[in-house]
Amino acid sequence: MTRKPPPTSANEDSPFFEQVYDLVRLIPYGRVTSYGALAAALGSPGAARMVGWALNKCHTVHPPVPAHRVVNRKGLLSGKHFFPGEGMMRDLLMSEGVRVEDDRICDFADCFWDPSTALDQL
Repeated sequence: MTRKPPPTSANEDSPFFEQVYDLVRLIPYGRVTSYGALAAALGSPGAARMVGWALNKCHTVHPPVPAHRVVNRKGLLSGKHFFPGEGMMRDLLMSEGVRVEDDRICDFADCFWDPSTALDQL
């Protein structure tokens, strides 16, 4: 995976968005990561919001992107409003065995997947 700086505009066809999608597809079932961790792993540590923007646009991308596995740095389901239906993000995570209470990941440190470490092992 090549690491390039994020685009200056939010274009869902951008190479940065594709890099985000490819990396999110690597998040293991039952694990979560953060927008900032993804941005840092892609070589753009200041681009957490751009990662979020990319994930907000991924619902029609194929193959599917498991965006429900990405939360904010505190383990909050900050992207839940971009999923259809009430509680869809929570329900998807819970179906994978991730405990969620009050829209926050329980035992966040235990289920956190660090993409920088994982990429080093690939």
